[in-house]
Amino acid sequence: MKLTLRVWRQKNADADGAMSTYEVDGISADMSFLEMLDTLNEELILKGEDPVAFDHDCREGICGACSLVINGDAHGPERTTTCQLHMRAFQDGDTIDIEPWRASAFPVVKDLVVDRSAFDRIIQAGGYITAPTGAAPEAHATPVPKPDADFAFEHAECIGCGACVAACPNGAAMLFTSAKINHLNVLPQGAPERETRVLDMVAQMDEEGFGGCTLTGECATACPKGIPLFSITSMNKEWLRASRKAGKR
Repeated sequence: MKLTLRVWRQKNADADGAMSTYEVDGISADMSFLEMLDTLNEELILKGEDPVAFDHDCREGICGACSLVINGDAHGPERTTTCQLHMRAFQDGDTIDIEPWRASAFPVVKDLVVDRSAFDRIIQAGGYITAPTGAAPEAHATPVPKPDADFAFEHAECIGCGACVAACPNGAAMLFTSAKINHLNVLPQGAPERETRVLDMVAQMDEEGFGGCTLTGECATACPKGIPLFSITSMNKEWLRASRKAGKR
């Protein structure tokens, strides 16, 4: 397979960036998208040119490190992570545009690498539970109704890749933040910080400069783990409940 790649190149956070065009040949349909980029980088290194910088780690769709906008879609044409996207999704002779996540809260570090530490600060604001020290508690000591357990597991699948932000026309982080809040708030273990968690994490999200949510739904469409759109409305209900309770104190 022979492809034309138009890749965003940017030397550093302060430099101006631009799309650069490369030709790659001999690409197997069984390669992952990142393996295709590895092939490109090998050719660039042999030519004495700077390889394309891009985030990756586990390459198994688990860690959330990979983060590319491919032909205008976060993670590409299939609902999966970039590392799990294979070249059989493209045709011989295709031109592929490859860009980093686009959001003011995700500044470009170099080429296709962006700084997603804003997500870390949102989690630091309340994405934790109070855990007593000592021996591990008995597994059945705290019963959890199955609907609550299913709800928590569904939201805990979020890997924090940022595709929701990249896909959102407003650059909002509501789907990510709601997933991190909901999977703890619904469980008894998360009850002690239930009110402060949602208030503090939403406040930190706003402080990071993410856009406002208008429930366009592009976030849920792009999410490789299928976090549902109603996650946002669930968080909004939690925020209103906590705000009213805080106002009565």
